[in-house]
Amino acid sequence: MAKLIDVARRAGVSPATVSRALNNVTTVDPTLAERVRAAADELGYRPNGVARNLRRQRTDVWALIISDIANPFFTAVARGVEDVAQGQGFSVLLCNSDEDQDKEQRYLRVAEQEQVAGVIMSPNTRGSDVSRLVNAAIPLVTVDRSSHKAADSVMVHSRAGARDATNHLFATGWSRPACLTGPERADTAQERLQGYLDAVKDARRRPAVSLVRHADFHEESAREAMGSLLDERRPPDSVLIANATMALGALGELNRRGIKPGRDLGLVAFDDTPWARFIDPPLTVVAQPAYDIGATAARLLTERIAGTAPKRARHVRLSTELIVRASSRHIR
Repeated sequence: MAKLIDVARRAGVSPATVSRALNNVTTVDPTLAERVRAAADELGYRPNGVARNLRRQRTDVWALIISDIANPFFTAVARGVEDVAQGQGFSVLLCNSDEDQDKEQRYLRVAEQEQVAGVIMSPNTRGSDVSRLVNAAIPLVTVDRSSHKAADSVMVHSRAGARDATNHLFATGWSRPACLTGPERADTAQERLQGYLDAVKDARRRPAVSLVRHADFHEESAREAMGSLLDERRPPDSVLIANATMALGALGELNRRGIKPGRDLGLVAFDDTPWARFIDPPLTVVAQPAYDIGATAARLLTERIAGTAPKRARHVRLSTELIVRASSRHIR
């Protein structure tokens, strides 16, 4: 059976170069990497992953734990993570927690038992216990929401994005905007609510408790919350919605009641999903750089694994972008 040293001799390189090339490390010259792979194929060499992991006490696998695989935001985050991971010679195990604490803990237990190289996760809204990762010295980066102050994190300026969106509604002529946000215990939901309240205050309007609804980031609960807003004695004339999945529920309720966005009610939602520009009317959104969130988290994790990161936790905040479309304009 061919050994790594045999491949190195055939390719005319060092064993370390063979290891990096076969692990798809991007710093290896592409021509050199191709020569190494050709030599490995000629000799029938296959890396012994089990032995390698025993020596290193770590696998070449990351666990990516997201809270809702059906949400396009997390799909884009996952793509960003995977692209960077592949470039650094790591594979990614995708885990969907469904905002379920028990399910999330099972995935964290597996990550600990399998000694993954690192974990990137979107903590659940009820709070995530990551102590087993800390105790096992497995590097962790959180995305979208924070969970552990000692862990690196990548989030967006949700409060500023929500403030800009609500200011846009006022500037466009809507006078009574509402906020349909996530669970009270979720920090992103609270940040988006605070941004909305900032804009209401800036407009010298009195915040109305009746114009705020909390839902669980899912379609059905958002549909019910939108119905509740519309049933108010003085209903809103516009709504800021905390994510795209919730926007679908809200749009369903508006459609059921024959209410047209942009004509009867102004609408802005977080996340620029593929369908947002194709509905009638196209949806005004607060676009989050989801791919960049994943890619940034992956780069932070790579540095943490390599031991080149500073000891202190790094908390990165990326900017949002307001993309104005017809749903927030007064269509006549």
